[in-house]
Amino acid sequence: MADISTTPPRYDPESLRAGRSLRGSSENRLSERLVRMFLLLCALVSVITTAGIVLVLLEESIQFFFQVSPVDFLTGTRWAPLLSPQAFGVIPLVLGTLLISASAIVVAVPFGLASAIFLAVYAPPRVRAFLKPALEVLAGIPTVVYGYFGLTFVNPEIIRRIFDTGPFNALSAGIVVGILIIPLVSSLSEDALQAVPTGLRDGALALGATRFEVALRVMVPAALSGIMASIILALSRAIGETMVVTMLAGATPNFTLNPLDAVQAMTAYIVQISLGDTPRGTIEYQTLFAVGFTLFLMTLVMNILSQWFTRRYREEYD
Repeated sequence: MADISTTPPRYDPESLRAGRSLRGSSENRLSERLVRMFLLLCALVSVITTAGIVLVLLEESIQFFFQVSPVDFLTGTRWAPLLSPQAFGVIPLVLGTLLISASAIVVAVPFGLASAIFLAVYAPPRVRAFLKPALEVLAGIPTVVYGYFGLTFVNPEIIRRIFDTGPFNALSAGIVVGILIIPLVSSLSEDALQAVPTGLRDGALALGATRFEVALRVMVPAALSGIMASIILALSRAIGETMVVTMLAGATPNFTLNPLDAVQAMTAYIVQISLGDTPRGTIEYQTLFAVGFTLFLMTLVMNILSQWFTRRYREEYD
């Protein structure tokens, strides 16, 4: 009988490592594919949501423009869709919106940019670590709280004590909206200033410039694209603000450029129609979508302008 000797399998660490690496690479490819599919799904949800909003606005807006001339809508100076005789000139709503937004920018830009310069240039690390989150807390306060702040303090205690005006005016709404968007201007501008290379600051300081001169003549020009982008985005935020302008500006679509007059913003009119008193399918109901589509185009133009300005005036350093 032949002697059959059995030998244990030879231990080969190289083959084991190769097997583990193959299994690991396949698992990595699978997980990478799943992550990519998930991220693609998230991106598609955003795109589909935006497309759905545009389609809904377009559907009702087209029916509205079948009954009202787009020229009359865009050039008319009287807006009275709920009164008789009816008028569908959107210019008073656009002027009210721009009047409030311009007042807000006048408030937000100086305070926001000054805060950004202080945080980026002057503030010690401990102070910056405390002040920046505290400033950004303003962005988390509900807008209805800002509205009540304007009703109980800004309008009666400041505006009406200085000017002879009524209980509703565009100036008080603009001031409160300006306070609301200060964190947006400050945070984005401060990030842009922090992105300026330290070599530019140190070189200017080495030449004898003061920190204030470095901030205004070196850092602000170098970060101009980011600063302007923050201002344009803040303007878009002001244009789209709803609760504050509804509570403070009034509901009178006046064709005026006087900030002490009561006006009606586009968002405030949308709130008025959305309360449910207007029958669905009527031309008064369709004005909701026509005004909403106009507001959508305005904010879209602001965002496109922000991206163009950022690309056009971006400073790149090696």
